[in-house]
This record gives sequence, structure tokens and C-alpha cells, in this order.
Amino acid sequence: MVKEIIRDVNLLQIKAEDAVKEDIDGVAQDLLDTLQANSHRCIGMAANMIGIAKAIIAVDTQAEARAMAANAAQGAGMAGLAATAGNGEGLLLMLNPRYTKKSPRTYSVKEGCLSLSGERVAERHQWVEVIYRDMQWQKRKQRFAGLTAEIIQHEMDHLAGILI
Repeated sequence: MVKEIIRDVNLLQIKAEDAVKEDIDGVAQDLLDTLQANSHRCIGMAANMIGIAKAIIAVDTQAEARAMAANAAQGAGMAGLAATAGNGEGLLLMLNPRYTKKSPRTYSVKEGCLSLSGERVAERHQWVEVIYRDMQWQKRKQRFAGLTAEIIQHEMDHLAGILI
């Protein structure tokens, strides 16, 4: 079910509790539905953004590919042709994500947030390695780089109650 986006800073700063397997059909699915419904303006979400302080994030892993295609299309005079919103494919859900490694190199980037107005500067690692549970409650470990790593770091900040 698509949920309302929370904008109350006090609620957004509450640290998330661990998710349990029973959260998959409720909170986790609601988070995916809400991200997909907002795909025209959002590429990642944490459960506290829909009012539930559980350690669950959803990430659009195809956002970087669409951005690169849009830039290529603009360069070729086809502005907007490839800049389509996500269609639900490439959505990754992580329950109880934890960093196992982070790149030593970082960079500064301006980020926006659906729950906050404007953009702010954030320091991000070039890649992150994360252990998490998937929608089948299976443990996964994966390394992410580029925009996907940036989205994951932003959403994991939300789980810690950190706002950009």
C-alpha cells in the first residue's frame, strides 16, 4: 500500500529498530509500493520516511543507468527520450542492512531528500559492502558502487536518525 511521506524532522530522527521476518509482507511491501509510486521524484527510501522506525530500505538500482542514458540522449539531441522514471524493475529491498566495509576514499555530493526541502552536501564513500536480509529473509552480502552506493548510504543514514 502506498503510504504518505513523513516530513516531521522529529520522527525522521528516531533510530530504527531491527526488522523481523513478519515485516516483509507489511512494512517492506508498503515501502516498495511507496517508492514505486514516487519513482518520478525519488530513487531510495527508508521505512521511517513512511512513519515506521524499522531498519528497512528500498533502493532503485537502475537509477544510475537511467541517468547515464538521459545524459547520452541529451548529448545526442534527444533530450528526455531516455529520462523515463523507474517502472519497478531494479528495486532492491534490504532488511537490517549493516556495513561490513567502506571504501577509504570519499567524496562530497549535493543530495536531496523526499522528506526534506532543498539539497544539502553529504560526504559519501565511493563503495560500500553491506550485509542484509532480502524479501525471502535470506542473508545477502553485496558490494555497491556509484549512485547505488550513494543511495544506500543516504537511506542507511535515515535508519540511524541522521538527516542530510
